[in-house]
Amino acid sequence: MPAEWKRHEATWLAWPKHPDTFPKGILEDVEDVYVKMVGALAKGEKVNVLVDDDRTKKRVLSMLRDRKNVFFHNLRTADVWIRDYGPIFIKSKSNIAAVKWIFNAWGEKWDDLKPDNESGMEVAKLSDCKIFEPGIILEGGSIDCNGLGTCLTTKQCLLNKNRNHQLSKEHIESYLRDYLGFTNVTWLNEGIVGDDTDGHIDDIARFVNENTILCAVEQSAGDENYEILKTNFELLENAKDQDGNSFELMELPMPRKIEIPERRLPASYANFYIGNATVLVPTFKDKNDEKAMSIIAEFFPSREIVGIPSEALVYGYGGIHCVTQQQPL
Repeated sequence: MPAEWKRHEATWLAWPKHPDTFPKGILEDVEDVYVKMVGALAKGEKVNVLVDDDRTKKRVLSMLRDRKNVFFHNLRTADVWIRDYGPIFIKSKSNIAAVKWIFNAWGEKWDDLKPDNESGMEVAKLSDCKIFEPGIILEGGSIDCNGLGTCLTTKQCLLNKNRNHQLSKEHIESYLRDYLGFTNVTWLNEGIVGDDTDGHIDDIARFVNENTILCAVEQSAGDENYEILKTNFELLENAKDQDGNSFELMELPMPRKIEIPERRLPASYANFYIGNATVLVPTFKDKNDEKAMSIIAEFFPSREIVGIPSEALVYGYGGIHCVTQQQPL
């Protein structure tokens, strides 16, 4: 699996519409977010947008300021989380293949989203790549890699009995090796509060080059995430890469606590997405927005850093990285 900063042929997105994920009043803001994301990403790569039908396509086209590099596919989806239900693309020399894992809606949590397992297979077919099917449950947001064989993940997610209860840690590592080329798996403990995916890595720790990891930290000792993120940072301090070398670690701040009546939302700056020409960084009208963008910008001097207002997006318990999936070149 190539690192995310390697050249993409395209980014895949599914247009938002699910009324429970984004109810009226929120959905309109999320669509504005999508317009910004599509416009920014299309500066450097194709953007493949999944829409349910021609009527939706026509409406979305009317919202876009520039249609260059934007391609629509009529493919009905249940929701937007293509990082998790779509294929993970791998590369061998100049050959690209799609690995389609089973998607069970994050441990059987949402029955109405399970059909996106089939949507993900249709994306794999649309990519016109050879398709591999490991036959076990895995979501793309649960892993991050440096392109050299090292993978970051969490025990809370990959070892959760609501995924592959029959598989041991060693069995899962063997699947990661055989299908994604990961020879070195670094296990963190758990994810941030409010994350209904059971601890996806893309909210807590991300590679920005082959040896550097940005790791989310909470400065307030009274916050629920303080000890969780402190423990994960300490685990990374003692971890090694595929060659036995220590990682370079940099702290990435957390935004303020964002809540709705039902629960806390999983807001995190770690949920950024690296495109060919741009890096999309979530912002939350928070004092740490500029600091987080500045830290991420250090590692991508040739890319434009684009802040994406993400309060509406995180209402659906996800973010920019969760709704994107890269197809390597």
